[in-house]
Amino acid sequence: MALCCGTGFNPILESNSARNLSTRLIGHIPLRFTGQSSYLVRRRRHKGICCSSLKKAASASAMESQEESVLSVCLEEEELDHVIRFKMSDFKILDRVSIGLGGRADEVVFEAKVKDSGSPLYNTRVVLRQLSSAQAQRRGKRAIEVLKKLVRRKLLYHSYSMHVHGYISLPANGGSSSFILVHGYHGSFSLRHWLQQSDWLPTLEATLALDEESVRKVGEDTTGGPAVSRQLRLIRILMRDLLIGVNYLHSHGLAHTELRLENVHISPVDRHIKVGILGNAADFYEDGSNNDSMDNMDRRQMMIAFDMRCVGFIMAKMVMRELMDPSIFAKFKLFLTKGYDPSCLRELMLEILGRSSPNGNAGLQILDRNWGAGWHLLSLLLANKPSQRISCLHALRHPFLCGPRWRVVPSMDIIRWGLGSTAMRISEEYIYRQPQRSRLAHFIDLMEMLNPHPKPKNWLELLPGKWRLLYCTGRHVGLTLRQPPARVLIGDVHLTVTRESKMKANLSFVSDISFSVMIGQDWPHDKAGKTGRLQVNSSFMLRAGRRLYLKQDQTTEKKFFFGPFGSEEALAQKFTGKKWQKITPFKEFPSSLPAAKLTSSDVDVTMNLDDPLNRDIDMARNVLQELRTQIPPEMFDLSKVVCGTYVDSRMLVLRGVNGSALLFSRSFVDKNNSNNSS
Repeated sequence: MALCCGTGFNPILESNSARNLSTRLIGHIPLRFTGQSSYLVRRRRHKGICCSSLKKAASASAMESQEESVLSVCLEEEELDHVIRFKMSDFKILDRVSIGLGGRADEVVFEAKVKDSGSPLYNTRVVLRQLSSAQAQRRGKRAIEVLKKLVRRKLLYHSYSMHVHGYISLPANGGSSSFILVHGYHGSFSLRHWLQQSDWLPTLEATLALDEESVRKVGEDTTGGPAVSRQLRLIRILMRDLLIGVNYLHSHGLAHTELRLENVHISPVDRHIKVGILGNAADFYEDGSNNDSMDNMDRRQMMIAFDMRCVGFIMAKMVMRELMDPSIFAKFKLFLTKGYDPSCLRELMLEILGRSSPNGNAGLQILDRNWGAGWHLLSLLLANKPSQRISCLHALRHPFLCGPRWRVVPSMDIIRWGLGSTAMRISEEYIYRQPQRSRLAHFIDLMEMLNPHPKPKNWLELLPGKWRLLYCTGRHVGLTLRQPPARVLIGDVHLTVTRESKMKANLSFVSDISFSVMIGQDWPHDKAGKTGRLQVNSSFMLRAGRRLYLKQDQTTEKKFFFGPFGSEEALAQKFTGKKWQKITPFKEFPSSLPAAKLTSSDVDVTMNLDDPLNRDIDMARNVLQELRTQIPPEMFDLSKVVCGTYVDSRMLVLRGVNGSALLFSRSFVDKNNSNNSS
């Protein structure tokens, strides 16, 4: 709830059908004018006019003692005994007002103080929400109805919802009645207004009085630290509080249905998240019964899933504050609207935000921590299928929301996610040393052991799409310490898989390699060069297969054939250690693992070069030879891809005929046109 401090005459306050105004908080700090006298005049004028829209209400309240029957207009069938029926004379109206809060022009919000000495709320600051239209009045009455269902557990209700004290019903004036909802005042900042402040992090920490006791609730042991750690700690506190409040509603058979940054407030009094006025809260069961019929269960699941998706949007905006920009958030939401898997959001956000983010990519750092646990939770909150979205209780146990002092037993899904995220992060670095290469190859072997989709029917569903090559465990050759005839800088390498027929297991593979040829002696400083493109096409037949692990006592040729990480003894020695034996799904190391066998047909290679390279046959030949030297042979000759050993919604591992592994991540972004998803 944002309450703006008015400083001048505004005739819009005189009408209940006021149009929507900006909801950006001006705040309680006096506005600056060029002259002091101008400020005083405007301030004095405001005090006399800002409450003019309630003058008629105050005069009408004087007649309430004489015409008690008028008060029950439109409320005769309502059961409102559990709240207080106020009079306008019970309040002293303050000079804070907001019109059209949250895009609604039929609401006028005032601050007030209870001046009735006989009231239990005497001298308490409250909010008067004047609801003019019939739809707005239904929202107000619904908030009172919801209170009756939740009042059994007053402590939780007061902690996680805005406290509704009562209502004021004014008689019809000019053919329309007015209904005023009286609810608690929890500070003028909504969560959106907090995030829009330039110094939101230290200010919010001070508001929440963040101390050792507060951080201990989320498994931390110290306050302070780098800005990224402080922001992560604060997000954990706010997200856990929000999830507890939403779970409180769900456990009472209610869905909020309106969870947005504008409707979430932070109370500096009890330091709790308030999920706003429950005027649009919906029951899980339409008929009011708690029977477990199929229709009621589906309705309950859909409504909980809708709330969790809204919580996912709130989390995304809290972590990546760039999403507060409507244009960036539109791309974010379009990605989900098109049905793309949210587990691949990192690929999208890396392209949208990049390294030029004004916030220093703090959000990406937060989500990448703890083996990418933040991306995992975000993907579960925003899952396309409602049945796949995480619940509040499971989200509270997620590693991203648990501090380092909490011992969380991760599920196998989180372990797989962590392995893939770590391998992805290592591959994004420029790797020089053998220990890094060995570690990455070890992680790929672990992913193959824990492959959740070994059957060919799973591959037919997950394999089609566009994949970006991250790493190859084979030989790596670059431009360093060499004098090649043509200096070629490799760009993105993509593999696009298309299913040719739904009835058959035929797949079309297209390897697309972008590169640039650098001409002249200034290539170390100028990497622009002339662009080119190499495309390789081939068709594959998918069948079930096995990946064999060779014994150490076999021939040297076969050892080299599968590489040092393909031998059974070497892998078994690592996987049976204390570090990994808890997550491996078998006690004895197997001699083979199921894989998707890929049988290739003819291969078609096409290369395009820009002017003037396309006119020089010798140069084109040298460029092609350099491409074959630098890129993995499996991407140049797709027939050398023999099997797939790991696939899920975001990661893919293919094995070549020489035993090397190719690690891919699913890609949706076209570099040439970042606004379009491929």
